[in-house]
Amino acid sequence: MYSVLLAALFAGIVAILVTVAIEKWGGIIGGILGTLPTTIVPATIGMYVEGGSDDLATSMSLIPFWMLLNALFVASWVVYPRMKEGVTLAQMTIVSLGFWSVLAILMTISLTEALNYFSENAVGVAGLVALLGLGIWMTWVPQKAPKGTNSVTVKVLMMRGLAAATAIGIAVQLSSMGQPIIAGLASVFPAIFLTTMVALWVAQGSDVPTGAAGPMMLGGSSVAVYSLIAPWALPEYGILIGTLICWFSAVISTSIPAYSYLRWRQSYLSQID
Repeated sequence: MYSVLLAALFAGIVAILVTVAIEKWGGIIGGILGTLPTTIVPATIGMYVEGGSDDLATSMSLIPFWMLLNALFVASWVVYPRMKEGVTLAQMTIVSLGFWSVLAILMTISLTEALNYFSENAVGVAGLVALLGLGIWMTWVPQKAPKGTNSVTVKVLMMRGLAAATAIGIAVQLSSMGQPIIAGLASVFPAIFLTTMVALWVAQGSDVPTGAAGPMMLGGSSVAVYSLIAPWALPEYGILIGTLICWFSAVISTSIPAYSYLRWRQSYLSQID
């Protein structure tokens, strides 16, 4: 029970900080910082403590596809307003969550079946490749990623933290109940992405959250890499050292290159203009 509460508390604190990062530094820096392996850390530790190494391996192998699901969720905030003018925040929220829910059901069925034929590592790597491909495609022509000019209210920040904390708490609890696949899905419920988009849209208008969408999609690959390393690192080196190995490996191999790539695309296009 303590692991569930600690995981939820940590996730809530981190979730609050992400909005502030995007608001202060703009979509590129904020988007990358916001998708560093953060809430996945307490979720992974909680799953390992509550469910053991086998359940951890099953849950983590599907995280890359769940992050792909979240990337598609974020993409809907960019694509749908282009398809329909005058979209309100309420409409965008309903459409994006409905889109996520339908894809989540289809992917859960498909991936459950896939694990009967392919290894967990193979499924995880396939998800990572698809996620990277989508992130690069969506950011090849970068959008404006301005800083915020207004402050998100404390009330909205607290609601955002509560949403993320609830999602992670449920994920760890499901893992302890022997539901690793559903736990993995719950651990990446787009609480952070949704509350980021909503909070920034309310405070800044639509330009700031949509400008951060692409970087958040590409930056999410760091969470996928973390999840692929965790089933090996935590049992082999223990929770503390294993977590550090996962975190630094993910950041060095994905977050830093993603930031460099996004800056290169921005500078390249500005030179052409």
